[in-house]
Amino acid sequence: MESDATSTGNQGLLDRLEGGGTVICAEGYLFECERRGYLQAGAYVPEVVLEHPEVVSQLHRDFVHAGSDVVEAFTYYAHRDKLRQIGREGDLEPMNRRALEIAREVARETGTLLAGNISNTNIFTPDPDVVREVRQIFTEQVAWAVEAGVDYIIAETFGPDEEPLLACEVIKETGLPAVVTFQPDYTEDDRRHSAGWTAAETCKRLEDKGADVVGLNCGLGPRTMLPYLPAVRAAVSVPIAALPVPYRTHFAEPVMQSLTDPQLGMRPFPIALDPFTCTRLDIAQFTRSAYAAGVRYLGLCCGAGPHHVRAMAEALGRTPPASRYSADMTKHYYYAPEARELSAILPSPLETSSPVAQET
Repeated sequence: MESDATSTGNQGLLDRLEGGGTVICAEGYLFECERRGYLQAGAYVPEVVLEHPEVVSQLHRDFVHAGSDVVEAFTYYAHRDKLRQIGREGDLEPMNRRALEIAREVARETGTLLAGNISNTNIFTPDPDVVREVRQIFTEQVAWAVEAGVDYIIAETFGPDEEPLLACEVIKETGLPAVVTFQPDYTEDDRRHSAGWTAAETCKRLEDKGADVVGLNCGLGPRTMLPYLPAVRAAVSVPIAALPVPYRTHFAEPVMQSLTDPQLGMRPFPIALDPFTCTRLDIAQFTRSAYAAGVRYLGLCCGAGPHHVRAMAEALGRTPPASRYSADMTKHYYYAPEARELSAILPSPLETSSPVAQET
């Protein structure tokens, strides 16, 4: 693990990682803003940056307070095609510029890294006309991020196909570092176009395209993401990333979209996932296991809260400002006088083996 010294200062992303340190990047803005009543489930576009910018600003600060090294501009799904679908294409540039402005203000105030963000378009196919359209979607968002002075750009939540390669190419044309993550092709009935590449193969292709950090995000929960990591680590020489969703997925239902709730009689994704939410202990357990597997860029995706981020930071040996308020059961009437610190009851790291194929 690391000391606090490796997560402070004004080092850039690559300096921190090349020096052997870790970077924590808090994500999950869509779900958290929806839970707070400032964003509509279904549409899932970040209109909150225009309508309630103070909510986004405070959430950035909450995540940094909990241990995030990065303020990621809330531009996920703020792309032309997504906004066109809900009749808000006219808000495209204002929404992106305002999100970047909010993020820049908090990043500069807190001394953290500022990241731009582009995401899956949900329209990608290898058709040349579609490729040109998607490239333009990426290009305009990346240009606004560059103008805002971001330290690097995140491209995330793609399938294991050509779309993340295209996103990486657009980012690298700017000369900025690129962190590119995707969801493995985990279901037989996956409706996205897929080239059929394994997670390790996709990461290798991304590295060859110039990505500075490669890995996985979203969909998979901590337990079902871990088995992919050893093969990814072996396939590439660049730092690898792991940002699962904080839900208790399992090998029969490996992603949050496939979880079932017999009590509801339906799939709970995306608005009834509460009973499956990971505890802070689950996240600490995942963090130690992922670190042992060679992951140095860590975070959490849809569903994450600041308490999850704090658990991740503390599992790495850090003491972010929020650690002042970490649980101490010696002060709780129910447990005293035989109370134990939470650290004494944390489970051992998760195994990185599973019933699923290792080369996935």
